[in-house]
Amino acid sequence: MSLHTWLLFVSLAGAVIAAPGPSALLCVTHAARHGVRPALATIVGGMTASMTLMGLSALGLGAVIAASDTLFHIIKWAGAAYLLYLGIATWRSHGSGAADDAAVQTAANASPGAQDHQQADRSMWRTWRPLYRKGLIVGIGNPKDLLFFSALFPQFMDASLPIAGQLGVLALTWLVLDGAIMLGYVLCGATLLARLQQGSAGRWFQRVTGGAFIAAGGVLAASHR
Repeated sequence: MSLHTWLLFVSLAGAVIAAPGPSALLCVTHAARHGVRPALATIVGGMTASMTLMGLSALGLGAVIAASDTLFHIIKWAGAAYLLYLGIATWRSHGSGAADDAAVQTAANASPGAQDHQQADRSMWRTWRPLYRKGLIVGIGNPKDLLFFSALFPQFMDASLPIAGQLGVLALTWLVLDGAIMLGYVLCGATLLARLQQGSAGRWFQRVTGGAFIAAGGVLAASHR
C-alpha cells in the first residue's frame, strides 16, 4: 500500500467517522451525564464493535448479509429497536450521573484503606460496564457498517501484496481515528456538564438527545441497503 493510498483512506475514514451518528451522540450523552473518564468506556465499546465488524467482513459475512434480506433486516430491526429503547430511556431520565461518579472518586481519595479502594473500584466498574455495553451494541447494531467495511477496505488494498498486512494497517488506522474522533465528542459533551447541572438545562438536554436517538432508530428502520 502506497503512502498516497493510505492518506486517501485516512481522509475518507476520518470524514465517515466524524459525521454525527448514533455512536457520536452516545459519547456526547454519556460524557455530559457521567463525565469524561466513564465515557471512555463508551469509546472502547464502539471500537470493539468496529473490530468485530471488520473481523466479520474479513470472514466474508458482509457478503452473506448483502445476499440475504432476512439477515439484513434482522440486524437492522434489532439495531433500530435498541436505539428507540435508548431514546425513550434518555427522554425519561432525570438528573445527571456525574454527581454519583464524583462521589465515587471522592470516596476513593478520602479512604486510604484497601477495602475502601476495592469498593470504589467496584462502583466505578458498575458505572463503566453498562456504558461499554451500550457503546458496543449501538456500534454493532447497524448492518450497513458491516457492508461498508466489506466494500471500503478492498478499494485500498493491492491484490499483488500480502492481504493480511494491508488489512491490519487499515484496521489499525480506522481504530485510531475512531478513538481520537470519539474522544473529541466526549470532550464536547463534558463541556456541557456544568450547564446541565443548572436549572432545567439538563432536563431539556435529556429530551433533545432522547429525541435524537428515537429519530436515529426511525431512520435506521426505514433505511434500505
